[in-house]
Amino acid sequence: MSKVTVLVPAAGMGRRMGKAVAKQFLPLGGKPLLAHTLLAFQRSPEIDEIIPILSEEDMETCLQNVIEPNHITKVKTLVVGGRERQDSVYHGIRKLDQDAEVVLVHDGVRPFVTPAMIAQCVDYARRGECVAVGVPLKDTVKEVDDRGIVRATLERSRLWAVQTPQAFPARILRQAYEASYATKRSGTDDATLVERAGHEVRIIMGSYENIKITTPEDLVLAEEILKGR
Repeated sequence: MSKVTVLVPAAGMGRRMGKAVAKQFLPLGGKPLLAHTLLAFQRSPEIDEIIPILSEEDMETCLQNVIEPNHITKVKTLVVGGRERQDSVYHGIRKLDQDAEVVLVHDGVRPFVTPAMIAQCVDYARRGECVAVGVPLKDTVKEVDDRGIVRATLERSRLWAVQTPQAFPARILRQAYEASYATKRSGTDDATLVERAGHEVRIIMGSYENIKITTPEDLVLAEEILKGR
């Protein structure tokens, strides 16, 4: 069976939180936020290895407060992140073992990923497909110019908010990242780089609870979601 690795970028400072502590270490239900994320992959039988990607100053905190007390044994190495999220993921890609055939990328501050999402992503990637989870947009979306004037109302039925995890055959993700740096074109997520490299990306149903925690309001909502589970 092909080796499956998940890269977990968690090197951001989380300035929108307005906290002295990096957001991935803020408490959620009695555990650091990042612990919930890593434990989701620790418990998944689909995942062989977890590679957290952190700022250098957060390495010890992650080991002492997240990995060791929660017995997250699938973490064999920690990777130092880069200036931007894309740089951090690329650092992780460069640390992949040669036998890693499937790679998932998942935000460290998205703690409500489910076993079903993980399993579906891995299944598609094992078959050679590139896949991302997402949810259909609920709101009407308008394109607006620099003056705040509406220029177009987009067809909502075809619009999805893309989440993580995103999963890829390792060779495709590696090639897409190398092409991105060669052409000096960045992207806001991994699927964007893969699309630019000429590959189709399938979107599968995620969950409206699979939120990315970036603001204090998100943390309040996360506590409610956790209580509901």
